[in-house]
Amino acid sequence: MGYYLLNVMQPGWDELPPPEVMAEIGKRLDVFHQELHEAGAWVFAGGLHGPDASTVLRPRDGDVLITDGPYAEGKEQLGGLCIVKAPDLDAALEWGRKAALATTLPIEVRPFQHQSED
Repeated sequence: MGYYLLNVMQPGWDELPPPEVMAEIGKRLDVFHQELHEAGAWVFAGGLHGPDASTVLRPRDGDVLITDGPYAEGKEQLGGLCIVKAPDLDAALEWGRKAALATTLPIEVRPFQHQSED
């Protein structure tokens, strides 16, 4: 059994859908998360505030420089994440497919380097 990160790739934060659309997405995410729980694949999931809420800490000359975000400018930013347990990449990709349908956003599926022996 391995652990996989499902990254929700959020487009520009100034372009969020209207509240009624966000409410529908929230309902679909609740169903997706419940399915993860029932399958024993749930580890953790959560949405993130926009990149302007971030703080970046960089080691510099034996100290740490603290800078308000965002760290990088881009067309897409990390908007949320979900960590799932899956027997293999194909199963993780299926969870990613379901996440993409629930969120209506691109999902990046990435395995953790050190896998568990579950």
